[in-house]
Amino acid sequence: MSVDTSAITKVFSAISAANVVPAIITFVISYFVLKIVVKIVGNLLDRTPMEKTIVRFIRSSLHIVMWVLISVITASALGIDTMVALISVASLAVSLAVQGALSNLAGGVTLLSTHPFRVGDFVEVGGVSGTVREIGMTYTTLTTADQKEIFVPNSEVSSSKIINYTMVGTRRVDLTFTASYDDAVETVKAALRKAAALPQVLEDPPLFVAVNNYGDSAIEYVLRAWTSSADYWDVYYRIIENVKVCFDEAGITMTYPHLNVHLSAPDTPAPKKDA
Repeated sequence: MSVDTSAITKVFSAISAANVVPAIITFVISYFVLKIVVKIVGNLLDRTPMEKTIVRFIRSSLHIVMWVLISVITASALGIDTMVALISVASLAVSLAVQGALSNLAGGVTLLSTHPFRVGDFVEVGGVSGTVREIGMTYTTLTTADQKEIFVPNSEVSSSKIINYTMVGTRRVDLTFTASYDDAVETVKAALRKAAALPQVLEDPPLFVAVNNYGDSAIEYVLRAWTSSADYWDVYYRIIENVKVCFDEAGITMTYPHLNVHLSAPDTPAPKKDA
């Protein structure tokens, strides 16, 4: 979209030296008055039970409206026709607007209205996982397990698959282990159950341990344990540590891929007889 240069020309031609000073005074007064109004509304919003992300979104919208009103009031004080000023500003804004920014803003509105996740939830979005720290107007901020801040554009978040691990309140720990063919299946399963006997592991759904696959060098076992979302990583790593201890106590061999090579001596040719 091209800029409406004729409208902008009308805007500047209407400005005269006589109305510049009143316009500045009008700008200052309107700025402080509207800022006080926005602050009062913001304090009222803080007292409401609304979600913090929605409150921040409303605050940002109020600041945009405030500056629009200030621009219109100042333009009127300069003697500029209000409609001409609005058309000029709108034309310039649309022409300079970045499509990605508008998409991010629309995505932010979608996220705040549909609530696929909230601040504090652990989610996976577009291949990135972390705890939601903030849902802004254009970006959603995630904090990873190693304390990295990741800013994901809202357009990408709203258009991609979202996995919320916190909403249900529980998560399943899925682990696989291998043991030698020489070890009894029930002995291995008993050792895995012992390794997962943690207070954080839920009884319902029950712990699941079974043979998962017969590999070339070992039998693969699967272990599935349910726990709360907050205890997921603690249970995950503690089970892995406990399995080695329980396998050693039961004399179970944790195998690894290996290759057996058998060598045989070549046949020795018979000695030739002298003629």
